[in-house]
Amino acid sequence: MPKRTRTLLGSLAAMAVLAFAPAGATAETYWQCVPFARLISGIQIFGDAWTWWRQASGRYETGFLPKAGAVLCFKPTQRMRLGHVAVVTQVLTDRVVQITHANWSPIDGSRGKIEKDVTVIDVSPAGDWSEVKVWYDPNHDLGGSTYATHGFIYPDASARIMAASGLSALQNGAIAVAQSAATQVASAVRPGQGPMSVLSQAADSTDRIAALIAAATRGDSTPPAPPTD
Repeated sequence: MPKRTRTLLGSLAAMAVLAFAPAGATAETYWQCVPFARLISGIQIFGDAWTWWRQASGRYETGFLPKAGAVLCFKPTQRMRLGHVAVVTQVLTDRVVQITHANWSPIDGSRGKIEKDVTVIDVSPAGDWSEVKVWYDPNHDLGGSTYATHGFIYPDASARIMAASGLSALQNGAIAVAQSAATQVASAVRPGQGPMSVLSQAADSTDRIAALIAAATRGDSTPPAPPTD
């Protein structure tokens, strides 16, 4: 069987399991970030997360601007040796996005969970998304660590078709973890508003995420540090 056919059948099988499982039945499934990102982005790259950026070369468009549906590729660290991949679900500003990903925060003491629409902020000095801070559920805030990233892998037309099916399956399966605090923060920075409006909101807020947005936007290299994740 051709590899492309096996890939398509494997993804469709995973979608079918999610779509037809009883509501909440997959909540205890242990998800790794790679198969989850592949499912909901439609980008057909296999192997550890740290290899995705290299594998994407010549197969998918890559870049350093966030777009909805793109996969953000994290570089490996001493504590995260395999790297990490996450799917951008919404671009809020040029320095703030929401992502959906798996196996990041411990949820109810367990890893391998899915987190939907959580906040990521670009804190790189150049504003090129090479360094980010990520929502960490136990803190109910951004984590204390800064993570280096390669950039974004953008889905092609076939990937977008598969992603639409994958997202529908996830919604039907009801397995997304609610992040009300992150949603409240994100709702304060709405797409379509000008940068001065965003900065004004950040300046008026005592929320640590808003402070980080302001610090990143004005090029402050030492934004306030949240608790260590």
